[in-house]
Amino acid sequence: MDVLIKGGTLVTMDREQGILKNFSVAVEDGRIVEVAERIPGEADFVIDARGKVVIPGLVNTHTHAAMTLFRGAADDLPLHRWLQEEIWPVEAKLKPQHVYAGTLLACLEMLTSGITCFNDMYFYLEEAARAAEEAGMRAVLSYPLLDVAGEEQGRELLKVAENGLRRFRDSELVRVFVGPHAPYTCSEELLLSAVELAEKYETRIHIHVSETREEVERFLREKGMRPVEYLESIGFLSDRVLIAHGVHLSREEQKLVSSRGAKISHNPVSNMKLGAGVAPVTEYIRAGITVALGTDGAASNNVLDMFQEMKTCALLQKVTSGDASALPAVEALKLATLNGAMALGMHNAGVIRSGAVADITVVNMRRPHLTPLSNPVSHLVYAAKGSDVSDVLVNGRVVVQNGRCRTLDAEEVERFALKQARELFESAGRGDRLFTEEVS
Repeated sequence: MDVLIKGGTLVTMDREQGILKNFSVAVEDGRIVEVAERIPGEADFVIDARGKVVIPGLVNTHTHAAMTLFRGAADDLPLHRWLQEEIWPVEAKLKPQHVYAGTLLACLEMLTSGITCFNDMYFYLEEAARAAEEAGMRAVLSYPLLDVAGEEQGRELLKVAENGLRRFRDSELVRVFVGPHAPYTCSEELLLSAVELAEKYETRIHIHVSETREEVERFLREKGMRPVEYLESIGFLSDRVLIAHGVHLSREEQKLVSSRGAKISHNPVSNMKLGAGVAPVTEYIRAGITVALGTDGAASNNVLDMFQEMKTCALLQKVTSGDASALPAVEALKLATLNGAMALGMHNAGVIRSGAVADITVVNMRRPHLTPLSNPVSHLVYAAKGSDVSDVLVNGRVVVQNGRCRTLDAEEVERFALKQARELFESAGRGDRLFTEEVS
C-alpha cells in the first residue's frame, strides 16, 4: 500500500456502505483499493484517523482562484458596479505572475481546508495550471471567452482556449473546459463556437448564467426570453454544460436544464454578498438537476471554505422555504462531494469505496465545537470549519499532513502573493486598497 488511513469514521457518500465506524482505507496507485475494519500489510504512509472523520475530498465547482489577490479590496457593492468600477480596472493590469501567485495562494487555502479539486475560470490558464500542479491539486481550468470588443476578440480567445485544451490533454491533475464567460458577454456565434470546441476535444463547458435579476430582465427586454431559454433556442444546452450560479431560473428553465442534463454550481455565500439572490436549490433538485457547490472567487466571498458553503446552503434553503427539513445535512454534503465530482465529469470519484479515485479529506473531530460526536454528517455541515481538516490526499498522494501543506511552503506562498498583490494594485493606481505591511 502507498497510504493506509486507520481506524476512522468513514462518511463514504456511497449508498450501500453509508457511515462506517472504526474502519480503514487502503490506497495504492492513486486509487482506493480496500475499505475494511482491519487491513493487514505494510504501507509507506500511515494516517491515524482515530477521533477523525474521513470523507471524499471536497469539490469546489466554481471559483476564480487568482482573485485571492483581490480579497477584501472591493466590498459591499452590487455585481455590475463591483465588476465595472472595482474589478475590471485592476484586472486590466494583470500579468502572468499575478495569476500564478494568486492561484498558489488559493491552492494553499483550499488544500488545507479539505478541497481536493477546483473548477476555475480565469486568465493566463497556463500559470494557473503551473500553480495547481506544484500544489499537487486537481484543477479544471477554463479561459474566459467573450467578444464584447468585437469578433476579432472572440476569435483570438478561442485560439487561446484551444491551445490550453491541447497543452493539458494528457495531464494527470489538470483538465481544461471551454469557458464562455456569460450569455451577455458572448455573441451567439461565439457561444456556438464554444460548443463546437468542447465537442471537438470531448470536454465540458463552464459558463455564468442568470446570476442576477438584472441579467434576466435585460434578456427579456432584448431577446424576449430568459437566459436559459435563449441558450436552449440556439442549441447551446447539453449535458456538457455546467452553469455557474443559476440563481434566477423559472420553472420552465429548470425543466430545460434537467432535460438537457446540464448541471448547476450553486454559490450561496457569493450570491448573498453581492445581493444576487438565493437560488431555490431544493426546487432544482426536485426537478432532477444535479446541483453542486462552489465558493466563487475570494473577491466576492471572501474565503474559499466549502464547509462554510455547505452550512450556508442548507440554512438558506430552510429559511427561504420556511421548512426546517429542507436540504438536510446529508444532501448538503452530497452537493460538496459526489455531486461536485459528477458536475465535473469525474468518474468513480466523490465517494469512499474500493476502486474510487483516492481524493480524500480527514477532519479532526477532537475539537470543542465538534464535541460530542453525536452525528458525523451534522457536525461536518453545521459545525466544522476548514481549519478542522487534518489530512488530505489528492490522487493518492498525501498533500496535507496534520494541517500543514506538504507541497507548498505556506510562508513563502503568502509572502509572494502579498508582493504580487501590491504590484498589481499599484500598477492600477489603487495601491491604497491594500492595508498591509511592507513586503521584504
